[in-house]
Amino acid sequence: MNRPEPVSTDTALDVERVRTDFPILQREVHGKPLVYLDTAASAQRPEAVVEAVADFYRRHNANIHRGVHTLSQEATEAYEGARARLASFINAPSSAELVFTRGTTESINLVAQAYLRPRLAPGDEILVSRMEHHSNIVPWQILCEQTGAVLRVIPIDDDGALDMSAFHDQLNERTRLVGIVMVSNALGTVNPVREMAAAAGSLDIPVLVDGAQAMPHQAVDVQSLGCTFFCFSGHKMYGPTGIGGLWAPMDVLQAMAPYQGGGEMIRKVTFEGTEYNDPPGKFEAGTPNIAGAVGLGAAVDYLEGLCMDHVAAYEASLLDAGTARLLDVKGLRIIGTAPHKAGVISFTLDGIHPHDIGTIIDHHGVAIRTGHHCAMPAIAHFGLPATARASLGLYNTVAEFDRLAEALEHVRAMFA
Repeated sequence: MNRPEPVSTDTALDVERVRTDFPILQREVHGKPLVYLDTAASAQRPEAVVEAVADFYRRHNANIHRGVHTLSQEATEAYEGARARLASFINAPSSAELVFTRGTTESINLVAQAYLRPRLAPGDEILVSRMEHHSNIVPWQILCEQTGAVLRVIPIDDDGALDMSAFHDQLNERTRLVGIVMVSNALGTVNPVREMAAAAGSLDIPVLVDGAQAMPHQAVDVQSLGCTFFCFSGHKMYGPTGIGGLWAPMDVLQAMAPYQGGGEMIRKVTFEGTEYNDPPGKFEAGTPNIAGAVGLGAAVDYLEGLCMDHVAAYEASLLDAGTARLLDVKGLRIIGTAPHKAGVISFTLDGIHPHDIGTIIDHHGVAIRTGHHCAMPAIAHFGLPATARASLGLYNTVAEFDRLAEALEHVRAMFA
């Protein structure tokens, strides 16, 4: 199978060159050029990813691992090749430690049920933060209902930063797992996950990192992070929907029970019992999202071609410029002003509901997200039911934030 050619760059990110790689950015919405500022919900796809998926279906489509014919061998090679490239992208010691899932949500549920549930007793504690996405709250609540364990919450301050003193105080002999988001999807806060993993590790407490929002914005090194589990979603990092992954050390994966039963996750089946496959196959029951994995591999190739350090540097400058531009809009309040942020600007406009904001500026061709962003406890901390959220990607520009600000001025004029 032909792999897409990476974008070659020896200097800083050339955003105008990058924008030509994303076909959807060429369209109009309501007669206006599209300004897409909803990457935290789902990133757009470069042509290389679109073509990789299409090429798989056109030329190589077959099931994997089970066939001796040419198409099956090609599909297997493409699927496992994507796993290897993704493992390298996050600096995993082995591609066998990378389990393909439907995304961050399934990865967290897998850890909850296959790893933690057998290890919990009544009164044990699971520690998460107030800024977590619902996918890093609800699975633990379900687990607590099943086992009698207790969910404890690390508070945040009014800037949207984690209360690290409270975190250290809450770690104790009953803590069985810490679940923490690396970058908040609602506030943009970048959490000190290395420090947290080191503190928890000193007490032999496993740490799960929700890396969904980190993957598009910065280089990720799971060995450097020191976490036990790292979860991510392909559609956040310019890949297809319905594909993502879970990384964990091999000894941890081997000690985990299967999450689902079926084909491929077995080595031998009789009516008297079943012998399970080794990881990662043990956790990939049934026919997987093969085309999704191929597309995710292409997304990794694309990002590596751009260089994640260049992406991070460009986006940091764009976040600063975009924040400054939005603060020029009278009555606008930014929600989430932590010192370390990435990619997200949540805001309100005095006296105007966020849903009205989103609906009106859509008619100006500007796409943002409004609501609680699947992080209701975080938004409720600020006494709000919802915010408007502009989230940036590597294809956004300062001029697009000018378009957003102009659209917001129109909204203000309508409600004046």
